[in-house]
Amino acid sequence: MDYRNNILETIGNTPMVKLNKVAEGIPCLVLGKIETFNPGHSTKDRMALKMVEDAEKAGKIKPGGTFIECTSGNTGMGIALAAAVKGYKCIFTTSDKQSKEKMDMLRAVGAEVIVCPTNVEPDDPRSYYSVAEKLSKEIPNSAWLNQYDNLSNREAHYESTGPEIWKQTDGKITHFVVGVGTGGTISGVAKYLKEQNPNVKIWGIDTYGSVFKKYHETGVFDKKEIYPYITEGIGEDILPKNVDFSLIDHFEKVTDKDAAIAARRLAKEEGLLLGYSAGSALAGVQQLKDQLKPDDVVVILFHDHGSRYVGKLYNDDWMRERGFLDTELKVRDLILNKRDKKFISVTATDSVKHVLHMMKDLDISQLPVTKDEVIVGSVTESNILEFILTNPLHNSEKHVSEIMAAPFPKVSIDLAVKDLNKYISKNTPAVIAEDRSGDLIVLTQYDIIQAL
Repeated sequence: MDYRNNILETIGNTPMVKLNKVAEGIPCLVLGKIETFNPGHSTKDRMALKMVEDAEKAGKIKPGGTFIECTSGNTGMGIALAAAVKGYKCIFTTSDKQSKEKMDMLRAVGAEVIVCPTNVEPDDPRSYYSVAEKLSKEIPNSAWLNQYDNLSNREAHYESTGPEIWKQTDGKITHFVVGVGTGGTISGVAKYLKEQNPNVKIWGIDTYGSVFKKYHETGVFDKKEIYPYITEGIGEDILPKNVDFSLIDHFEKVTDKDAAIAARRLAKEEGLLLGYSAGSALAGVQQLKDQLKPDDVVVILFHDHGSRYVGKLYNDDWMRERGFLDTELKVRDLILNKRDKKFISVTATDSVKHVLHMMKDLDISQLPVTKDEVIVGSVTESNILEFILTNPLHNSEKHVSEIMAAPFPKVSIDLAVKDLNKYISKNTPAVIAEDRSGDLIVLTQYDIIQAL
């Protein structure tokens, strides 16, 4: 029989997946390390278990005790899973900018959650750091794990995540890219990879409102860099001990909007429902693509699952309120909403009768006409039927090229849907657009009605 003794034994060994549509324009192989396959649906399961086990070994907690942690949600989930299996209690402090889904999930696995204000200094007694530290001093038999300065955090990724990535890429990795929060993931993986090959580039993704990038480049901790931001899970207003700046080659800042849009593209175009920091990491690679060469192998680590962000990132109203979504519907939105995107056409030498039967069988009212794989015209069900009814029966064997109309207009995917009225009419019932992968899509009046 093949089974694990408990859920903690399923942590690690997450898959590597090639990115396709969202990597268009990036000149090399781009792989995603999908950490959502961990049982708590994030990479934090690795370090959470390591911190808990190291605390046990060091005698910092006794059976039945309480683990306390300041968390944006994911580390808390990992600790809660370990606590559930091992018989501990949990109290988590978090900031009020974190999604409701994260807080509900923590409570679902038995944790107590205390919500603290975001916009206060780290040493303010109301901050989620200060509240966690205070509770650890007041509650008997408790341990504050402090993921920011607890070096078991980065050690977990040195021991597991780094070796997995090296093995999965057969040592061919040239760039490792990940969002930086506590710094454990990037520092632990970087240490391992650079021990194998010092030339591997480590790119940390930062957000506007965080101190990391400027500090890395100048050595100056500039409080003017600190201001509120929406992106969750990365960026800091402190310098965690887990961040080893000497191992990081470059920090790239990504806006809240670009991160959100990139995350939604991962879901819609790759089937990867991921968190906010995943969008940040992908957008960061897109911003840096000119530094990549065809033989490079880029690995992006995707931290957590999109289920934590359903009320925010994947909510159209939330996105529009922040100006992250265009209020104007574009042709690309029609393409995303279109269920059957297969490009179906007929050739100029097909018979009129054959084309009519084809339309009926496929329930299609209009088709492009091609010759030598080039679009040369168009036909509609109504003009074919009119031709057959007004002509002798043998004429239905004529080539469709003899009755075809001009080709359907080709439009940009960035065209506003309201502007399609310049192209679509009674005589021109469809347009053709080319999606990001270069595939042709026929968009009909029905597709517009469906989208609206």
